[in-house]
Amino acid sequence: MAVDFMYSEKVLEHFRNPRNMGEIEDADGVGDVGNPKCGDMMRITIKVDEATGTITDVKFKTFGCGAAIATSSMVTELVKGKSLQEALAVSNKTVVEQLGGLPPVKLHCSVLAEQGIVAAIQDYYAKHPEKTPPPELESKAQYLEKVDPHGWPDGDQ
Repeated sequence: MAVDFMYSEKVLEHFRNPRNMGEIEDADGVGDVGNPKCGDMMRITIKVDEATGTITDVKFKTFGCGAAIATSSMVTELVKGKSLQEALAVSNKTVVEQLGGLPPVKLHCSVLAEQGIVAAIQDYYAKHPEKTPPPELESKAQYLEKVDPHGWPDGDQ
C-alpha cells in the first residue's frame, strides 16, 4: 500500500539542505529523543552564552525520514540566537507552521523536535545547578514526557 502525501517546498528544502547538521563536541546541553523501534532518533546539542543565557550554537543529528530531518533543521533555526526561555516557547506547532505544514502522518516528527530542544535545555540546567531554570521548563518537560509523538492527533498543543 502506497502512502500518498505531498511535502511543502520548505520541508523539501530543509530535507535536501539541512541547516545546523552535526554535533557540538563540547555542548552545554544535549537532548536525545526518539524511539529506536520506529526509527526516529534525534540528538540536539546546544551551546549557551553563560552571561546572557542565549543559545549561540545548535546542531542536530537525526536518524529518520525526510520530515524528521526537516523538523530538526527548522527547530535549530528557530532557537539559534534566542534566550533559553524564548527557545522554550518554540512548539511543535511553530515548527510545522514555519515549514508550511506537514502531512498528518508526519506530525510526530515536529513533536520530537520540540522534545529534543526541551531535553537539551533540561540537560543544560542539570549541568548548571547554580542557574535558575525558567518556571515553564519543568511543566513543559513533564507534559512532553507523557506525549507519545506517534499518537499525536493534530500537531497542536
